[in-house]
Order: sequence, then structure tokens, then C-alpha cells
Amino acid sequence: MTGAIDTQLVFFAADPHRLARFWAGALGYVLEDNEALIERVMAAGFATEADTVVIDGKRYWSEAIAIRHPDDVDGRSGAMGSRILFELAPTDKVDDNRLHLDLNVGHDRIDEETKRVVALGATLLEERRDPPKAVFNRLADPEGNELCIQ
Repeated sequence: MTGAIDTQLVFFAADPHRLARFWAGALGYVLEDNEALIERVMAAGFATEADTVVIDGKRYWSEAIAIRHPDDVDGRSGAMGSRILFELAPTDKVDDNRLHLDLNVGHDRIDEETKRVVALGATLLEERRDPPKAVFNRLADPEGNELCIQ
């Protein structure tokens, strides 16, 4: 029998850095700081400045960026689902997601959290108030990926 397997959720994105900042704001996460790793990889000759981008004075990979739960900034907490990676998309998004995130905030906070996430750049798609089976708002992030607030 194997133990638990660490996972991460991956989003393809037209603009990974913009989408990572949106989701970090929506979830209360932080951008993962890979600056020391990037410097080591560049010093070893495995990457160049062209492989990176500087945003707000910090160096990130140009085609990928991750966000983490603030309690797992150093990657050692082992909390499943605490890391989300955003990678430059090889194709455009053309259909509904087969997978989406549910932000579980409690029924009494659905509208308040919806307003907050819309202010970050989301679009409200649907309000469902059909208790007990469906009480949520369905939204799309700035690139059209669906999410629910429930």
C-alpha cells in the first residue's frame, strides 16, 4: 500500500502571471517565490534571462508561476491542494472546464465573496438558489475558467 500522493492543480493560461495574481487574490494565497532557484539555474547555464520575467521587482519564470496557501510558503507543510501552478497555454480555451474549483465560504457569505472576486476580475455567470441541492454562484475567472462560490 502506498502513502498519500502529493498533488498540485495546474491551469493552462494565456497570461499565467495575470491569472496567478487573480487566483492568489481570490483564495488568499501568495505567489511562490522561486527567485533563488531561478538564480541558481541561470548561474548553472540551464536558463537565461529570456526564460524569466521581472514583475514588481521579483524574477519569475516567464511561462509558469505557482501560488501557495500562505501557511505553505516554503512547501514543507504537506497540505494537499495547497499549490496551484499556472502554465502558458499551448491552445486557447474553447469549452467549459471538465474540472473547476469550489470556494467553500458558507451560504451566508456567498454574495459578499462573489462581489469581492468579481472586483478582482471574475464574471458572474449564474446564481443558483435551489436549497438544499444547489446554493452557489457560478463565475468565470479573467480567462473564462469556471469556479463556484458556495
